[in-house]
Amino acid sequence: MSDIQETAQEAVTFAELGLSPKVLSAVTDAGYTTPTPIQAGAIPYALQGKDVLGIAQTGTGKTASFVLPMLTRLERGRARARMPRTLILEPTRELAAQVEESFVKYGKNHRLNIALLIGGVSFDEQERKLERGADVLIATPGRLIDHFERGKLLLTGVELLVIDEADRMLDMGFIPDIERICKLIPFTRQTLFFSATMPPEITKLTQQFLQAPVRVEVSKPASTAVNITQRLVKSGAKPWAKRERLRALIRAEGEDLKNAIIFCNRKTEVATLFRSLVRHEFDAGALHGDMDQRARMTMLENFRHGKLKLLVASDVAARGLDIPDVSHVFNFDVPIHSEDYVHRIGRTGRAGRSGKAFTIVTRTDAKYVQGIEKLIGQDIEWLDGDLSTLTSDDEAPEKPRRGEKKREGHKDTRENRSAQQPENANGQEDKRGPKNVAKKADERARPDRRKETPEQDTPVGFGDNIPDFMKVPGKV
Repeated sequence: MSDIQETAQEAVTFAELGLSPKVLSAVTDAGYTTPTPIQAGAIPYALQGKDVLGIAQTGTGKTASFVLPMLTRLERGRARARMPRTLILEPTRELAAQVEESFVKYGKNHRLNIALLIGGVSFDEQERKLERGADVLIATPGRLIDHFERGKLLLTGVELLVIDEADRMLDMGFIPDIERICKLIPFTRQTLFFSATMPPEITKLTQQFLQAPVRVEVSKPASTAVNITQRLVKSGAKPWAKRERLRALIRAEGEDLKNAIIFCNRKTEVATLFRSLVRHEFDAGALHGDMDQRARMTMLENFRHGKLKLLVASDVAARGLDIPDVSHVFNFDVPIHSEDYVHRIGRTGRAGRSGKAFTIVTRTDAKYVQGIEKLIGQDIEWLDGDLSTLTSDDEAPEKPRRGEKKREGHKDTRENRSAQQPENANGQEDKRGPKNVAKKADERARPDRRKETPEQDTPVGFGDNIPDFMKVPGKV
C-alpha cells in the first residue's frame, strides 16, 4: 500500500475536529466531550475527503468515527430516488441496525433519509424507502446485491463508501460480494475502511480499493484491553462437564456478575446450553444466526435493558455490538480463529470499565489457546491450574442419562466367547456365532414343502369354492 501515514493524535475535543455545529450539538447532548483515539485520528481526514484505513480494537468507538463526519458532509445536497448518496456495509444485521441507531442519535438535527437493507425484513418495505431516496444506505452485502439484481437500486450516485468490520466480512465469506459492490460504485468515491485485524487478504483488499489512504492505528492489531481480567479454566472434555464447570464459575462470581455473554462455536451448542441453564434456574436467553430478525432484536434489547442476566450466543454477537456495560464474558468453547477471541472478550471492559473474561479449556483446545496467546502477545493466566492438573474426576466418563442402565460386562473375554459358541458336528468350535448356528438349525428343522407335499389334481386352499378356470387341465 502506498502513501500510508501513521497518525499520532494528542488529546483534543470534538469542537476541534471540524464537525458542523449541528453534529457538535448532538454529540454534546449525548454527553460526549472528548473523542476516542480512533475518532480523533480518523474524523479530520474523513472531513477532508481522504480515504482512511482505521485499525483499532473493538469497543474503541469506530462507529462514531465515520458517522459524525458523514453527517457533516451530508448537510450539503439531496438524495435522489434509488440512488443513495452514501453506503455503509456491515457483516451482520445487528451491526447494521446499530449503525442506524447511531445516525438517528447523532443526526437528530438533520433531516436525512436512512434506509436499512438487511435480511429477515420485507423487501417491499425496503423498496419504498429506496424510492423516496436515501441519503444514507446501511446494508449487509447479500441483501444489497439482492436489491441491485432486482433493479431497485443504483449505486452510481454513491459519494462515500464505508466498509466496517472488514475482518469479520472475511470470516463470513463476504469478500467476493464486497469486490463486486466496489466495482459498481464510482471510482471517484471516498472510502473509509475499518478493521480490528489486518490479515493478508484484508491488506490486499485495501490495496485494491483505497487510494492513497491515511492509516490511523491506535493500538497494535488484535490487542486486548488492559482493563479486562483474562483467565483460562480447565475442564473435562465431556459437554456435561463443561456445563457443570460454567455453572460453578457463574455462581463463584456472585454479585460481581452483573450480566454476561456466553459464547459457543456452534448454533446447536447455543440452543443446548441455553436450555441447560434455564433448567438449572438461571436467567438466560439465546442469540444465533438461525433466529428470525425480530426475535434477535428483542433478545438483544432485553439483554441491554437488564431483563436478561445471561446471553448465550454464537459469534453473531462477537463483533461491534454496543452493549456498554457487560461485566463478564465466558467462552464456553475456545474460538477456532484466534481473532474471534479478541472480539469476544471485547464485549466487556468497554468505555474504560473493568471486565472479566473466562475461557473454558479442554485438552483438545490446547493448540487454539497457543494460537490466541501468540496473537495477543501475552500468556493468559490459569484460574486454578493448567491442563496438566486435570484429575480423573475431571475427565470421568459421561454420566448415564436418566432411565438408562449402566453398561456392565463390556469385557468379552475369550472364555466367555467360547462358552457362548456351540460346537459343530465334528466337535469343533463353530466360528459362526450362536445366532447363525440357531438360524441354520431352524432351517434344517423346517420341512421342505416341495418334497413332502404330494401331487394333487385339486388346488389347495380354496375348499369347495374353486373357480372353474382353475379346473381346466393344462397342456403338457
